[in-house]
Amino acid sequence: MDDWKYVPAGLYSAPRCGAGTGTPTKAGGKELVLSTLTKILIILLTVSSIFLCGVVVTYVGNADNYRQKYNSIRNERDSLDKKVDALTKQINKNISEKQQVEDKLNEKIASLKAKTAELESKLEDAEREKAILLQKVDSWTSITRDFYETNDKQGQLLKNTLAELNKVQAEQIKQKKELDETTTALVEKMAIIETLESKTKRLLEEKSELQSRLDKMLRPFGKATAETAPVTPPIDTVRPAATETKGIGLQGLVTEVDLKNSLAGISLGAADGVKEGMRFHVSRGDEFLCDILIIDVDSKKSVGVLELVQQNPQIGDNVATNL
Repeated sequence: MDDWKYVPAGLYSAPRCGAGTGTPTKAGGKELVLSTLTKILIILLTVSSIFLCGVVVTYVGNADNYRQKYNSIRNERDSLDKKVDALTKQINKNISEKQQVEDKLNEKIASLKAKTAELESKLEDAEREKAILLQKVDSWTSITRDFYETNDKQGQLLKNTLAELNKVQAEQIKQKKELDETTTALVEKMAIIETLESKTKRLLEEKSELQSRLDKMLRPFGKATAETAPVTPPIDTVRPAATETKGIGLQGLVTEVDLKNSLAGISLGAADGVKEGMRFHVSRGDEFLCDILIIDVDSKKSVGVLELVQQNPQIGDNVATNL
């Protein structure tokens, strides 16, 4: 090993040779193995050199293409960088616009939420009002039903009253006919009485004349006839009786009040002289309240319709036919 030195391929220098032999020598009998390895190394170096030369030639041949490709790729990269910058600016702009839109949308959402809360509150109020109105509708339905029932009763009562009124009118017509007949008979009797009065007057005149003659005949003898009293009293002329105008003057109290049907009851009845169609005035102290037109009469109480209502009557108010 001391006599060998490694040199690159092409620059190989043979080792120093042993004397007179012409072959490398080495102590220890390893000369053949070292020579083979050296050859293999030389061959490998040669092949590597050839390969490197081929690579260099290939590189030199393709260098221009790679440069063109590099320039093209660099230009494309620059173009892409510009596009990236433009797109980045556009994206930033879009992000800014998006942020502004989001801010506006958030404001609108907040406003809509406030309006929604307000509408929900109004809806709750409307639901409460609806419930109240439904209760009122139910109440009015009940009142209307009662009103129709009362109206039916009043209608039946009115029919009965009209029937009684027709009976009263028929009776009044009958009484009027009887009155006409009585008046005719009275006129005839008055005519007869007038005739009798004229005859009586004539007889009295004749009597006076005869009395005066008799007095003249008896006066020379100093006598006078005594005045004779009539056997029958003189008949007065028949005169029509004057209509009595004295007021009835009934007074009582209000015992019942039905404002819904405009009815009221009083403490006076048929036993007190109350009749259907009579009108009573309701007062409280000196204040006039209304009138009650009687439509139904019982023995001790009566019921009438409220008219000319100034104030609603109450139980205990005064009623009278005359104010």
